Amino acid sequence: MNSSKNSSRGRQQGNKTTSNTSKPKFDSKKKFTKSFKDKPAFKKERPISKETTTPKPEKNTTENEGIRLNKYISNSGICSRREADVYIKAGSASVNGKLVNEMGYQVMPNDVVKFDGSLISPEKKRYVLLNKPKNFITTMDDDRGRKTVMELIANASKERIYPVGRLDRNTTGLLLFTNDGELAKKLTHPKHNIQKLYHASLDKKLAMSDMQKIADGFILDEKRVLVDEISYIINQPKSEIGVKIHSGRNRIVRRIFEHFNYSVVKLDRVIFAGLTKKDLPRGHYRHLTELEVSNLMML
Repeated sequence: MNSSKNSSRGRQQGNKTTSNTSKPKFDSKKKFTKSFKDKPAFKKERPISKETTTPKPEKNTTENEGIRLNKYISNSGICSRREADVYIKAGSASVNGKLVNEMGYQVMPNDVVKFDGSLISPEKKRYVLLNKPKNFITTMDDDRGRKTVMELIANASKERIYPVGRLDRNTTGLLLFTNDGELAKKLTHPKHNIQKLYHASLDKKLAMSDMQKIADGFILDEKRVLVDEISYIINQPKSEIGVKIHSGRNRIVRRIFEHFNYSVVKLDRVIFAGLTKKDLPRGHYRHLTELEVSNLMML
């Protein structure tokens, strides 16, 4: 299921048959069937043009052709281009031993570039998807000696890659790693409404009345919580729930159910920004395809 933008929460009128727009419901194979008669259909997906699924190749750098300094810094995995502009103005970058704070400065292939006194070079962008197991924390290292997700992707790339967002220690499922600072920022910034799909196992059956309250939206810590989709999983006990949400608030899925006096026994992220766990066993990782990267760029 792909990421999409916010949609109207208007009610469907009447009892007309709407075979093409009926509300799906989460099942154990991550499919949906109708959950609430009067709940709106999924938000309209942004169409992906066949002509734009493959990203345009960047120009190759030649002996007489440079690359903008901010892009050079961004390609080195330090920060986004916009942030690089701030650092350049602040005097953090030097080329061939000379301080450069000129916007648009072109770095040539044989130039020596340093950032805060350290030599940098553009890295190849890497995008690695992990199916995180339980009992691993999402951090680069841990002074308490706990297992981290970095141990699981240690051999994935010679470039230094970082997790995009986080999953708490007891949450399993999809976690993306990259050295693409701009993409990571886009996938974690609230304004881009990146959707995630979770399978939550509760300590008891979820009452239909509580499910409807969650679907309608409610106030949590003085902020309104809106889920994009919630339903029972087909052919599973009523304690098995599918939740589709774009909020990036900390531990939001667990806190939603705790608000209604349910405990989440297991929580698994099955879709993130359109990426799925298909053919990806728990504890394993894979590199994204060019098409998947292209689709992320268009979100």
